[in-house]
Amino acid sequence: MSDEHVAVVELLLTVMAFNDHTELDENDLPPRFRTVFWSNGGIERPLPVTGDAARAATGVDEPWEAVNDLMFTDRDTFTDTLSLSDESMAREWLVARVDRAYIQSNPTLTFVLEGETDLDLDYEEARETNRPIQADRVWIDTLLAEYFDEEDEEMLDLVTVHAPEEVAITLDDLVLTRDQEEEILKIATAIEHRAYLAEIGLREIGKLLFVGPPGTGKTSVARALAQDLDLPVVEVRLSMITSQYLGETAKNVDKTFEVAKRLSPCILFIDEFDFVAKTRRSDEHAALKRAVNTLLKSIDDISLIEHDVLLIGATNHPDQLDSAAWRRFDEIVNFPKPDEPMRADILRVITREMTINEFDPEAVAAETEGFTGSDLRLVLREAVLEALTEGRRELTQEDLLDAVDDFHERDNLRELDTIEGDHDALIAGGGDIAGHDH
Repeated sequence: MSDEHVAVVELLLTVMAFNDHTELDENDLPPRFRTVFWSNGGIERPLPVTGDAARAATGVDEPWEAVNDLMFTDRDTFTDTLSLSDESMAREWLVARVDRAYIQSNPTLTFVLEGETDLDLDYEEARETNRPIQADRVWIDTLLAEYFDEEDEEMLDLVTVHAPEEVAITLDDLVLTRDQEEEILKIATAIEHRAYLAEIGLREIGKLLFVGPPGTGKTSVARALAQDLDLPVVEVRLSMITSQYLGETAKNVDKTFEVAKRLSPCILFIDEFDFVAKTRRSDEHAALKRAVNTLLKSIDDISLIEHDVLLIGATNHPDQLDSAAWRRFDEIVNFPKPDEPMRADILRVITREMTINEFDPEAVAAETEGFTGSDLRLVLREAVLEALTEGRRELTQEDLLDAVDDFHERDNLRELDTIEGDHDALIAGGGDIAGHDH
């Protein structure tokens, strides 16, 4: 029996059980199903399984054709609605073809099948491990639409909200230092046990500051943490508050924190945190200084334990932060440039899906002193593009080493102020060629 049969039958069983058991809510539906049935800010019973809905929920191009040979399926041709004529037979059919993990990934099915099979199903476990509705893009968009009116549209340029399903990177895709791994483990543990921490009065926790040069993974770790913990991430670049069209900057900063609280549980990631120190020391407009003061006060007031918001600040210039900025964070996480063994590990990770003849990551790492993870990805991109121009999809060790040499040459050009013979012409692309991936 094909996977398409199983997928469509699972959907039909899930919808029938969800419609019948009103004690179940959105968090009992697998995300791939509830996204399809989300409408007008919620999910309303009864859920109809039209051909289009089944197609979207299962990825099966012709859902009725996939199950029309089964004795317990039916279809209303007028409304193009699929249903089950015998729920009991459908349950037996599905259980005979899937394992425990498959059922456990669906809290609604686990609820109706718990104790009915020898699979040792656990509904509470299934619900706990199911991604919560607050992490879905559809829920986030609904909340933002409710919270922002037309006058607040400019505010959306101040924040970027990523749903976990939109984050392509996971912590397994990153090479971390031992200190970084330990801090991530601690914060994940704190999130898991935040009710206990509140009970014992330990509330000053959950404010991290990531420090290190550009390209060392600060932004990537924040996003990967959001993906692994099934939390939305609200990203803010502090320099954005200088944008002229934003108007009342202090009000907008305050509203940013309100967005995070409304989206909770979530991660609030504040990039370019050194902007705080620059503004406090400068003669900038009073509105900007008020915005920074509002920011610092908002950081004091927000809490992982009380508001379910994990705050992460990031800076490329920790030397510019004053004590007022430093003391807002309970943990400082260092993001140094990777050493040689770490660079070799990064190369192994970012080339996992590639074929490289005679690949020697240690040899490449030895030639890339001072490179960040972002730099190594640029090297790999250059090697891949060069091979493609030669009609090859398999790389060689020589391709990688040649790309390293090219990177060194571009790095040298970046340090020049002018092109010889034209003292007014800036080097093309003379900015940070490592990009803005922190």
